[in-house]
Amino acid sequence: MRHNKIGRRLGRGPSHRAHMMANMMTSLFEFEKLSTTVTRAKELRRIAERMITLAKRGDLNSRRQVLKVIHDRKIVAKLFDTIAPRYQEREGGYTRIMRLNPRVGDNAPMSIIELVEAELTLKPKKAVTKIDQPKLAADVAPVVEKDVELTAEVSSEEEKAEG
Repeated sequence: MRHNKIGRRLGRGPSHRAHMMANMMTSLFEFEKLSTTVTRAKELRRIAERMITLAKRGDLNSRRQVLKVIHDRKIVAKLFDTIAPRYQEREGGYTRIMRLNPRVGDNAPMSIIELVEAELTLKPKKAVTKIDQPKLAADVAPVVEKDVELTAEVSSEEEKAEG
């Protein structure tokens, strides 16, 4: 019996499950979005939100606790430097799970787990070149002001002659 046991077993042993969650968390923090089964996403959310909460503290002990789970130092640095400051004002709920269509092979329920507010940090797919940039008002040839003044003077003289 599994009385008072927290967490899902996911059909794997403890070490395999821990390594799988660490790999999934690394991918989630690297790409800020991950497609997986609903059960794995729910289990991943528990651990990922705990890691973001630790990263929000920002101290050395928190960094060491995160490094126990996520073994890639670049991803941990990204978590502490860019992801955690995004959520300083937020008390929780850093991830979102959206359901997808079932997987084709075995009809397993699929979902996307992503970081909330991730769309604010997405980079454009292609670099904007000088050719693609719209022309600014300063780039357009200036309008000759003398022509404008002449037409204004002519119209005022015609009004005087008519009036």
